[in-house]
Amino acid sequence: MLVETSAQSSDAPSATRRHPHDDAPDTAADFARLAALPEGPERDAVREALTEAWLPMAHRIAGRFRNRGESLEDLRQVAALGLVKAIDRYEPGRGAFESYAVPTITGEIKRHFRDRTWALRVPRRVQELRNKVRVARRELLQTSGGAEPSAAEIAALAGLTEQEVAVGTEALDSYSTLSLDAEVSREDDGYSLADTLGVREEAYDVVVDREAAKEGLRRLPERERAILYMRFFEDMTQSRIADQLGISQMHVSRLISRCCAKVRAEALDAAHGTGED
Repeated sequence: MLVETSAQSSDAPSATRRHPHDDAPDTAADFARLAALPEGPERDAVREALTEAWLPMAHRIAGRFRNRGESLEDLRQVAALGLVKAIDRYEPGRGAFESYAVPTITGEIKRHFRDRTWALRVPRRVQELRNKVRVARRELLQTSGGAEPSAAEIAALAGLTEQEVAVGTEALDSYSTLSLDAEVSREDDGYSLADTLGVREEAYDVVVDREAAKEGLRRLPERERAILYMRFFEDMTQSRIADQLGISQMHVSRLISRCCAKVRAEALDAAHGTGED
């Protein structure tokens, strides 16, 4: 047995007498001794023995939160951490240890759910609304024989507005997420969630560029506009354009380069001016 009586060993925690809970040992004398001991091996031994004595209670509290998406073993680890914090912070003479430890351990588990198990990060207030909505909905389902309660009924029971119920209900879907490979259709030609997501459309960039260049193109002389139209819209070679206009191919090349640079510069200046406004 981990906790021996004082008669058996003066260095070990005192005898284990049971409170109404079977997993709540009587360790008041041990806590008084722990508070009086300086840091060192003896104090560590008493602290460890107290932890082992109260660990069944921590496991019982963890069991209340089973089937909520976390393994029982992980919950017990969190509860044990809360127990150690309770032992370290408990002050003998200010009430029974169990009265202090239970809310401390429960709070540690709730913080674990709040901080670690949400698939999407949401504000604490929204998490609290979600919990109130979940509890109220569960109670109403039990009393109504399974009929889905309305937002007004949930709001009345939980003491919330219907808008707050809507926020809490939406947060229910933030607790867990679907894989992108999840099947959306049950038909033979079923598709996954990823198949419904949009992809980047490169043509949008072309539309934006064309709109940005329009004003600069309008301000070009008619001959330059004609040259750009023949080159980029009718896909004519520079030599063919030169023959049609009666100028040299070299001159066509210089005009195209100069016009493109001018239109590009005006488009960039316009975009820069818009960003500053």
